[in-house]
This record gives sequence, C-alpha cells and structure tokens, in this order.
Amino acid sequence: MVSAVKKQVDVVRLMADLTAAKVELLSAQCATDRLRLQYNAQDIVVHAERQALKRAIASADSLHRYYSQLEAQMQQQEGSGDESR
Repeated sequence: MVSAVKKQVDVVRLMADLTAAKVELLSAQCATDRLRLQYNAQDIVVHAERQALKRAIASADSLHRYYSQLEAQMQQQEGSGDESR
C-alpha cells in the first residue's frame, strides 16, 4: 500500500511539473514570436550577441529533441493500443 501511495504522489508531482514546464515553454514561445515579428533573421544574426544566440539555439534544439522523443513514445503507445491516459 505504501508504494501505491508513493506512486500517486509521484504522479501528482509529475503533473505539476509538466504544468509548470508548459507555462515556461509558452513564455519562451511568446518571447521568440516577439523577436520573429520585430526583427528579420539577418538582423538577429548580425547584431545579436553570438554566445547568447548560440545558447538559445542549443536550448531550442535540446527541447526539440526531448519532446520529439516523448511524441515518438506517445505514437508508439497509441499504435500498440495501450492508452493509459
């Protein structure tokens, strides 16, 4: 019984962490949209601080890889007919 309670607490925390991540990602997406709408790519590349731009690109790439893995697992799970959520 203790492990079942522990598992439930972990799921609750996972859901809270996912919600927080969703809000932070939305904020990052809004900031990116502001840049995209106000400046063209050439201006950003020419005038942006090189290290800051490289770090932003690396962060976006890392997020893309992580969420692509989650998406692939979701599709695999849906394809096998095992939809637990």
